[in-house]
Amino acid sequence: MKQHTCLLLAALAAAGLFAACNNDETEPTPAPEGIDEEVYAGGRLGTTFNQSASAYEDPTPATEMAGMATAFKYGEMFFEHTVTQNSRPFNGLGPLYIRSSCENCHPGYGHGRRMDRYNAEDWGNGYLLVVYDKTNDAYETSVTGMPQTRAVAPFPNPVEESGIHLSWLNYTDEWGNRFPDGETYELIYPELTIDENAFYAPLGVPYSNLAFRLESTIGIYGTGLIDAIDDDSLKAQYQRESEMGLPLNPAFWNGSDWTPTAFYGNTRHPKRYTYALSRGPLQDAPGSNAIWNITNVTRSNKRAHYITEAYARKASRDVNVQAQFADYFPEWVNPDSTMESNIYNYLMSKNLPAEMSDQDYVNFMVWHRGLAVPAARNLDDPDVQRGRKLFRDLGCAVCHRPSWTTGEDNFTDPTGFFEDGDSRLPRYPYQKIWPYSDFVQHKLYMKNDIRTGWCRTTPLWGRGLAPLCSGHADRLHDCRARNVIEAIMWHGSAQSDARRSVENFRQLSKADRDAVVKFINAI
Repeated sequence: MKQHTCLLLAALAAAGLFAACNNDETEPTPAPEGIDEEVYAGGRLGTTFNQSASAYEDPTPATEMAGMATAFKYGEMFFEHTVTQNSRPFNGLGPLYIRSSCENCHPGYGHGRRMDRYNAEDWGNGYLLVVYDKTNDAYETSVTGMPQTRAVAPFPNPVEESGIHLSWLNYTDEWGNRFPDGETYELIYPELTIDENAFYAPLGVPYSNLAFRLESTIGIYGTGLIDAIDDDSLKAQYQRESEMGLPLNPAFWNGSDWTPTAFYGNTRHPKRYTYALSRGPLQDAPGSNAIWNITNVTRSNKRAHYITEAYARKASRDVNVQAQFADYFPEWVNPDSTMESNIYNYLMSKNLPAEMSDQDYVNFMVWHRGLAVPAARNLDDPDVQRGRKLFRDLGCAVCHRPSWTTGEDNFTDPTGFFEDGDSRLPRYPYQKIWPYSDFVQHKLYMKNDIRTGWCRTTPLWGRGLAPLCSGHADRLHDCRARNVIEAIMWHGSAQSDARRSVENFRQLSKADRDAVVKFINAI
C-alpha cells in the first residue's frame, strides 16, 4: 500500500499535477510503471490506497494537492456530527427532519444497511420512505418527497414511526433458488406498510391509492469524479445503448437525443445522481441537498424549510401547537397577527435566517467533492482475473460499464452559489476512472420493485470493502440482497434488462461463479 502511494505521488509530481485544479492538459498522465491502470479506480487524482475500515473516508490526492485538506476536515465534521437545535456550528435541526446526522444514513460513509424495523435513529438506517400514488407513480403531496418522521417541539411528527411496519418475506424465483449444479441461494424482499392514521397532514389522494417502498442511501465516495464525466460522454452512452436496442427511460431519452427532462435546473447538465436520476450536477445533488433537507438546516441559498403546504396548514391550526409556539419561537410571534398566521408564516417562510455559514457550506462541499475512491485490490489474483473476463463475457459490463475518462471538469451549480469550475472546490480533469456503471436507468422487474421500475445502475467501485468499512454487505436499492450472489440473482426476472446475463451466469461452474463474485468484491 505504501509503495503504491509513493509511486502515485512521484508520478503526480513529475506530471506537474500538484496544481491539478488549474491544469489544462488534454491527456491523462500515464499510470506508474508496473501498476495496472484499473488499480486506480478513481484515477490518479481520485484514488486512495487505504484498505482499512476508514477506506471510504480519505481525501483525494487532488484535494490535498490543491491545499484543501483543512477545509476537507472541517467539512467532514458536518457529515459526522449530530445536528442540534441551537449549538453552533451544528445548530438548526428542525422544525421537521429525517435524521439528525448524515452518518446515521451512510454508515462508514457507505451504503445504508438492511433493517428489520424503521427507526430514524437506528445506526446505519439509510432508508428513505417512498410514499406514492400507485395509479400514476406520483409522490404523495402531503409529505415531502423524502418523508420526514421526526419533529422538534412543539410540532407533531409528519409520519409516526410506530405506524410504519416493515417485514421481510422469502422469495422463490423460477429456478427454485437453485443453480444447475445444485447449489442453492436465498432471496428476500421487503414489505412496507404505513397506517393511515400515522400521517399527520390530510392525504392528497385516497389512502387506498398509496403504495410504500424503501430506498437506501448509497456510498458517497467518488461522487465528485462522477460529476467530472463530460456531458457528451454520457450522451454517447445513451446513444450506444439505444442503438443496441436496450430500453431507455423516455423521460430522459427520446430514441435519438435527450429529452428536456434529462437536464437539471438551468445548467443543461444531464442528470446522473440518485436511483431516480433526479439530480445533477453535484453542487445541487443529493449531498448538497441532504445537508439541508434531511435536517432542515438553512443556509444562504436554501432559506426555506423542507416542508409541505399540507403540513404547514394542519400545524398552524393545531391548538396544541398554537398553545406552545410562543414558548419555542417567540421571535416569530407578531402580536398583530393570529397565532395561526404566525405559525404558518414561520413554517413557509422563504427568507429564514441562515443557520449554516457560507464558509461551513464551502467546507462541506470540499469534503463531498473531495472523497476518494479506494483502489481496486488483488487484480493480479488469477481468480480475480478470470472473474474480470467472465464479467465482460456474461454481458454485465454493458450496464456496469467499467471505465470512463473525465472531461475538463468545469462543473456548474444550478443554485448559483458556486461559479463554474469554482477554485474553492477540487477538480478531476482527464482522469480514467473505473466506477462500473453506465449512469443510465434500467428495469429489473423485481418483486415489490422500486417506484416506476426505473433504477440507475449503481456504481460497483469500492463495494467489496463494505463489510469492513460499513459493517455489512447489503446491496441493491432497498438492501434486499445480503451478498453478491443474491444481488445478481435479483437481476434475473423474465422481463429484466439483465435477464440474458443472469441466464449465462447460472450456467457457470461454481468455481467460475465464485470468481465473478471475487472480482466484483475486488473492484
